[in-house]
Amino acid sequence: MIRLTGALLAGALLLPPQDETLRIGHKNFAENELLAEMFARVIADRTGLRVKRLPLADTLPCLQALKAGEIAAYPEYTGTGLVAILGEAPLRSRREALYRVRTEFQARWDLLWLAPLGFNNAYELAVPRQIAERHGLKTLSDLAKAAPQLRAAFGFDFTSRDDGLPGLRRVYGMEFKEVRSMQQNLKYQAAGERAVDCIDVYTTDGLLLVHDLVVLEDDRKFFPPYEAAPLVRGDVLRRRPEVGAALGLLAGALDEARMRRLNRRVQEDREPVERVAQEALEELGIIGTRAGSGPSGRSASFVSYLVDHRGKLAAQTVEHLALSGAGLLLGVLVAMPLAFLLERRRALAEPVIRAVSLTQTIPSLALLAFMIPLFGIGPAPAILALWIYSIFPVLRNAYTGIRDADPRAVEAATALGMTGPQVLRSVRLPLAAPVIMAGVRTAAVLTVGTATLAAFVGAGGLGEPIVSGLQKADPHVILSGALPAAALALVVDAVLAGAERLVRPRGLERRR
Repeated sequence: MIRLTGALLAGALLLPPQDETLRIGHKNFAENELLAEMFARVIADRTGLRVKRLPLADTLPCLQALKAGEIAAYPEYTGTGLVAILGEAPLRSRREALYRVRTEFQARWDLLWLAPLGFNNAYELAVPRQIAERHGLKTLSDLAKAAPQLRAAFGFDFTSRDDGLPGLRRVYGMEFKEVRSMQQNLKYQAAGERAVDCIDVYTTDGLLLVHDLVVLEDDRKFFPPYEAAPLVRGDVLRRRPEVGAALGLLAGALDEARMRRLNRRVQEDREPVERVAQEALEELGIIGTRAGSGPSGRSASFVSYLVDHRGKLAAQTVEHLALSGAGLLLGVLVAMPLAFLLERRRALAEPVIRAVSLTQTIPSLALLAFMIPLFGIGPAPAILALWIYSIFPVLRNAYTGIRDADPRAVEAATALGMTGPQVLRSVRLPLAAPVIMAGVRTAAVLTVGTATLAAFVGAGGLGEPIVSGLQKADPHVILSGALPAAALALVVDAVLAGAERLVRPRGLERRR
C-alpha cells in the first residue's frame, strides 16, 4: 500500500525501532541505481537490516530526502557535491574536492562522505566517429570551432550547471547550432541514429562501447573530478556504525573499466540491476554467493515480463490509484464549495476561475520540484501536485452546471416559495450533477496520467517502471507501466461514467 502516512510526516526517522528498515535513494540513471543496489545488498548482508531502494529524480530530490531523513544514504559524486550542491568553483584535485565536500557537508547538514568507491565518473563530451573524422575533432577546443555547425543533446542538469554547458561556453566559447535536453539513454540513441552530433557522457558509461562514439580530450582541464562515494546521514552512522563498516567494504573496489562493463550489462544487455549488483559483489568477494538473484538477459516477451513481475506491478497499480484518488478527492473537496460560493457571487466567478486555470499551465515536473523543499519526497508532494491540477476541471464544470441549471425549473421553485439555498440544494445541484460529474471525470483522467510523474519524487506508482525503462531503453519495462496506467485511466473514467448516469435526474435526457 501507499507510503502515505510516513511521507506526510516530513523528517520522520528512517530507522523505526519496530522494523529497522533503511532506505537507500538513487538518481534517475542506470549507474546510480546499480550503486544503490550494491549499497543495499552489502548492508543487508553484513548487518541483517532490511534495506529498500527508493528511486528519485535527480540530485535535488536525493539531497532533500537525505537531509529530511527520508533516506539514509545515496551514491553521490564529489564534483556534483562541490559545484551543483555547494555552488563552488570546480577543483581539479581529487583530494581537494573530496576534502572540501566532506568538511562542508558535515558542518552544514551532518551528512558524511565515506571513502570513494575507486572510480572517477567525470563528464566528457563525445561525438559519433563519423563526425569526429569529418571535422577533425580530437579535443574540446576542436569541438568549439566546429560547434556552430553541430547539433547537441545534453542532460537536463548539464545545460544549467556551471560545470556543464554554461562553463563550456565561458571556458571554450562553445556555441552549438542547436541544443536539446534529453534523458541519458535517449541521448545515446539519438547519437547512434545521427539525430544529434554531440552529447555529454560519463567516463563509465557502458553505452560508449556500443554506439562507436569518440570521447574528446578536455585539453583545458575544465571538468572537475567526479569520484563516486556513499553520502550518508550522520545520525544513521552514529546509531548504526555497522552500516558505515559495510559500505566501507566498497572503498576502492570499483575502477572505471569494471563500472563500464557493469553499466553496459544494465544499459545495453538490459540485465536486471539486482542480478548485476549481486554478481559484482560476489566477484569482489564482498558478499557470498546467493541463488536466485534474478533472471538474466532480456525478457523473452512483454507478456512473460508482465507475468514475472505481476506482484510488483499490482502493488504499483494500487499505489498509483491511491495517489490519484487522494489528489482527486482533495480537488473535489475544494472545488465544490468554491463553485457554490462563486454562484452566489457571480461577478467574482470568471476572474477566480481564470486564476485557477493558470495552474494547468505549470509543467508537472516543475511543480513537483517546487514542492520538494517544502514537503520533502514521497506521496505528500505528489498528492499536493495532483490536487492542484484537479481543482480547475471540477470547478469550471461545477460552476457552469449550477449557474446554467434549467431556468424554468429554478423559476418554478422560486415561485413555490423556496429560498435561495433550497433552490441551490434541491433544484440547481441535481440538474447540474451530470455536468459536475463530467468535470470530475476529466480531472480523474488527468490525475491518473499525471501521477506517473510521482516516481520522480519517490512516491511510487506506475511511473516507476516507466522511469526504469527509460534508464535502460527497455520497451518492455516502459510499457509495463504505461499500459496499466492507460488502462487504469479508462477504467476510472468508465466507473465515473456509471456514477454520472446514477446521479442524472430522471427525465433529464431528451427523447428523440
